[in-house]
Amino acid sequence: MGLNFKPLADRVVVEPVAAENKTASGIYIPDSAKEKPQQGKVVAVGNGKKDHDMTVKVGDSVLYGKFSGTELKLEGKDYLIMREDEILGIL
Repeated sequence: MGLNFKPLADRVVVEPVAAENKTASGIYIPDSAKEKPQQGKVVAVGNGKKDHDMTVKVGDSVLYGKFSGTELKLEGKDYLIMREDEILGIL
């Protein structure tokens, strides 16, 4: 992965999966109508807190809430940084 960023405490950096470009029937979806993805791949994990060990690890595919995290751009790519408790589950 090679991301040169280490989140602190219980924060996780997630790379969202690309939104669908067309429907199952073949209709192309314009950028303005695409839904925000709710699935991604963990690319960096903090060390956790004193009373909380991290559950997710780098490489896990995860689901998160629609409005979870903070968008950030690193090395030309879009990522989300969020607390581990904003992650709904591991796929």
